[in-house]
Amino acid sequence: MWIVRHKKIFFIISGILLAASIALIAAFGLRFGIEFSGGTLVEATFTERPEKAEITPSLENIREGISVQLQTTGDGGYLVRTPFLSEDEQGALTSTIEAAGGTVERISSIGPSIGNELRSKAAVAIAVVLLVIILFVAYAFRKVSEPVSSWKYGFVAIGALIHDVLIPTGAFALLGHLVGYEVDVLFVMALLAILGYSVNDTIVVFDRIRENLQINSEKNTDEPFEETVGRSLSQTYTRSINTSLTTVLVLVALYIFGATSTEHFALTLIIGAIAGTYSSIFFASPLLVQIEKWQRKKES
Repeated sequence: MWIVRHKKIFFIISGILLAASIALIAAFGLRFGIEFSGGTLVEATFTERPEKAEITPSLENIREGISVQLQTTGDGGYLVRTPFLSEDEQGALTSTIEAAGGTVERISSIGPSIGNELRSKAAVAIAVVLLVIILFVAYAFRKVSEPVSSWKYGFVAIGALIHDVLIPTGAFALLGHLVGYEVDVLFVMALLAILGYSVNDTIVVFDRIRENLQINSEKNTDEPFEETVGRSLSQTYTRSINTSLTTVLVLVALYIFGATSTEHFALTLIIGAIAGTYSSIFFASPLLVQIEKWQRKKES
């Protein structure tokens, strides 16, 4: 199939995307939400929303040296982010907002130590999911030993998953630098959803490769591994693309018409779903072919 024949092109595209993502993360870092960095988040609505320059100085007066960030919401309000505030300071902030004609809808506060703990647990959760996936794939393909052993399917799947996680993370590093997008618990949930979605897509292709290898073995067909993978891709890629397209359309609708609180979640899933579909078809399976070629060169 043409995807396998032109695999080097797709490897280069993936390499560029991964290098760009790593560079963006290294250059800009990630803007962590209050769940991970600690702080206070206030959601306020106004009958007539004042300009940021009008209300920011009065909000910053509640404590000397405090930094206040305002983000507009679609319902005529603001999301107010500050360092961690005591109960008295939260009361002063509420009074200031009310004096400006606003109403406080919600206040959330997380201490810095809890934020660090949540950040560590999020990293552990992602690492555990990756480990479980590689063990599952290795077990599911345990009867496949030729020409690529089962554990290598697992590592290829993990390579595709790292590809799918790094790309939305790099995108959020850029968006955080440009427009203040933050990484929060919903972002981590989206990454975990991407991992599950992507590995499912990858395993569908791998399973078809396994089936075709078994058929070849039963019929004593001496088909090159590259052709088997290409044939398996041709049997599955239309289904994968159609499934992903319908998923992305729903997510785009959620991003456009959904609540402000789910915008970043939907955007993460959109980027991850596209990256996951690409990696399953254009990265993971061609990588299996490349590994098989390396093995043959070593044996010859």
